[in-house]
Amino acid sequence: MRVLHAVTLHSTTHAFGGPVRVALNLCQGLRERGHDAELTALAAGFPHPLPDDVEGVPARLHQARRVLPLGFSGLTSPSLLAGAHRLVRSADVVHVHLARDLVTLPVALAALRAGRPLVLQTHGMVDPSERAAARLLDVLAVRRVLRRAAAVLHLTSRELRDLRAVVGSADLGRAVRLVNGVPAQPAGPAPDGPPRVLYAARLQARKRPVDLVEAAPAILARRPDATFVVAGPDEGELAAVRRRIDELGLQDRVSCPGPLTGARMAEELRRAHVYVLPSVDEPFPMSVLESMAVGTPVVVTESNGLARDVERAGAGRVVDGLDGIAPAVLGLLEPPVRRAASAAARALTAGTFSMDAVLGTLLGVYEDVYTGSQA
Repeated sequence: MRVLHAVTLHSTTHAFGGPVRVALNLCQGLRERGHDAELTALAAGFPHPLPDDVEGVPARLHQARRVLPLGFSGLTSPSLLAGAHRLVRSADVVHVHLARDLVTLPVALAALRAGRPLVLQTHGMVDPSERAAARLLDVLAVRRVLRRAAAVLHLTSRELRDLRAVVGSADLGRAVRLVNGVPAQPAGPAPDGPPRVLYAARLQARKRPVDLVEAAPAILARRPDATFVVAGPDEGELAAVRRRIDELGLQDRVSCPGPLTGARMAEELRRAHVYVLPSVDEPFPMSVLESMAVGTPVVVTESNGLARDVERAGAGRVVDGLDGIAPAVLGLLEPPVRRAASAAARALTAGTFSMDAVLGTLLGVYEDVYTGSQA
């Protein structure tokens, strides 16, 4: 089967985060199973000519151009728009990682015009909004593609409610729950040396990276040899993180290395004793799955989409806010506790969130929508 995945942006700083990681994982898994999967996206930060593959996945990348002052939503590419219809016609199924932007929406619309089976996956990026630009895009395109898609993949019941609210009724394409999966990782030794606590995600207000810095003094009071890493591309919070580091006198304890490549991310996760993601209303974070896959216990908030699974499995700790971070980290730094949580984390990702399980569901969806399009 020929499957085209469309995602907004692939950049050297990994600024678009989880949706790109999900798309690549799915494409890699599909190709390992003999399917012809490829990726299309905007590109930023790469020298010319642009690469024609991403981590072994054939890719049709287009130089990102900013046409509107609207963050990722203001990026597009004339060449991508011009070639979208021809590109989707070469696929048996078009899988769009949909956002309100000028990349994924045009590809989805092109698939509908070409009569190709359209599968949408929104990663929590499409929810009710009062922003004028979002409401305009909903009227012009978002509702249409959500209603006419052959399948709409959702992570949680909340995401499904949000999508139906955007459409304005229950008139949504066939809804299928599909969790994020993570490739199996080889077992490795527990990290050596002093405790190392890691945050590795976009430095964005909703993800609350400053909370880890705020929790550091309480952790250091009991574990004075601990170090902290706050990594990721800056989306407005780096200045606040650095300011709080300076105010608390933590310059020799907290480092901010910036964005991590895929290989560096895996290395940092293995080096960490605990991974902390204080974000609120996080649908299904890939960084948490990747951390658990290598056996690094996690600390997440109650509104995290993975909180129930983490708590049920004993793969880390779930906290209700800033005050809970330090006690949770300190508890997980106890060797027997960490060993048990590490084993539970690996078991959870190898079972519930394995790529085999995810791809089994996804291929069933693909077969259904492709067969339906041929009827």
